[in-house]
This record gives sequence, C-alpha cells and structure tokens, in this order.
Amino acid sequence: MSSNPPATATAPGPPDGGPRGTRNLRRIILIVGLVLVLIVVGTAVAAETYYRHRTERCLATQVEKDLGSKVSVSFGPKPLLLTAIDHKIQYVNVDSDDAKFGPAVDMKVHARLNDITMIDNGRGGGEIGSSSAEAAWSNAGIQQTLSGLVSGVQSDPAAGVLDVKVLGGIADLIVKPQIVGDRVEVTTQSANLLGFGLPTDLVDSIVQMMTESLQSYPLDMKPTEVKVTSDGISVSLAGGASKMQPAADGQSVSC
Repeated sequence: MSSNPPATATAPGPPDGGPRGTRNLRRIILIVGLVLVLIVVGTAVAAETYYRHRTERCLATQVEKDLGSKVSVSFGPKPLLLTAIDHKIQYVNVDSDDAKFGPAVDMKVHARLNDITMIDNGRGGGEIGSSSAEAAWSNAGIQQTLSGLVSGVQSDPAAGVLDVKVLGGIADLIVKPQIVGDRVEVTTQSANLLGFGLPTDLVDSIVQMMTESLQSYPLDMKPTEVKVTSDGISVSLAGGASKMQPAADGQSVSC
C-alpha cells in the first residue's frame, strides 16, 4: 500500500467572462456613456451660446432702427435653441444709453418686448405682442438739446416742474411736462426776467423743442406716465402689437 497522500484537487479559476469580466465591461460602458453625455451637453451649450449671440445681434439690429442708437439685448429664460424651431422669443430686455427721440440728446431707455415672433429668421422683421419702456431724460441732456437757448436746467420733483435758466442764467422759465391725450406736452408755468416777461419767440422755441423731444417713441408705444425726477424727466411707455422692420437692402441679418 502506498504511503503517499491522495492528491488534492485544485479549484478552477473564474472562467473568461465571469464576474470580473462583467465588472470591467460595465465600467467601460459607464465611461463611454459619461463621455457621450459630456459631448452632447458640450455641443448643446456651444450651440445655445452661438444661437444666443446670433439672435442678440439680429434683434439689436432691428431695434436700433427705432431707437436710433446702439442697444444691448438680454433674453428671458427660454433656451434660444427652441427659437430655431418655433421662431418665438418669450421676451427681450433692451437698453440704450443714447436713444434718439426726435431732437433729444442723452435719452436713456430700458424697454421690454414680449411675445416676439421672428419672420423668415429675422430677414422679414418680427412681430411683437406687447412692449413697455422707461425713458429718462437728464437735466444735462435737456440742456444739451437746448444748447444755445439755455444755460442750465434744474428739476423740482416736489412741484413737478423744471427751472430752465436762460439769458445767461439771469432769467427763469418754469415748465411742466404732462400727458395730454396720448402725448406728452410741455407747458409754461412762468417766464420772467427781473419781474418782466421773456420774449415770446424764445419761450416758444424752448417749449416746442422740449415737446418735440418727447413725441417720437419706438414700436408705436404711448406715454402712460410722466414725472419730474431729481435729475430730469422720466416717461413710462406702453405699447400693444407692433412690428419690427426688416433689414435694409443688402444688410445680412438672420436670427
């Protein structure tokens, strides 16, 4: 009888494709999936940034025609990639530091345009559901507009009037802006030079130019409130449905 101990059977290793192989495969699939997600997200962000910039440029070009000056544009929360599909923009905020309303100088405007539909990707202009704006005309801007006629402008918010200095500051013309119908009118409250009246032509020229500066509003908006502030005149505007004009001939604009 042999004294050698019986041979012990060796346990077989995990077959190929077993638990370890499955874990490796899952890890690879997970990594590939994450990479694909990052690519998709990055592409979407890049596309949104590009389309947002293009739409901003398009709308700025359209609105600048109405305001007569450069504007900055910002959008609502709706992703603008969706605009490429439905051609609709929820709302747009527009700011201008030097809008041209008739002869007015230094007119600052903050406007909101709602429910915008772009026509032919902006080449045909656009339709606006409604709009609102705040326009501020500073004392310095009023003085610049009336350059050559006045030497200074001071506002009195409590009385709701402007004190316009004329004839080198030795005479005062007190005027009051107010809404009459659907327009802003500037009326004379008093005009005197050392207790005497001012020349009618001078007074009429100043009042007429100030009134003209408060008549030309963009996108068919109308004044709803006018008030004298510590630094000039503030006008609230509102408008209903209106249209933005298409790009000029030869000007390439596309939203």
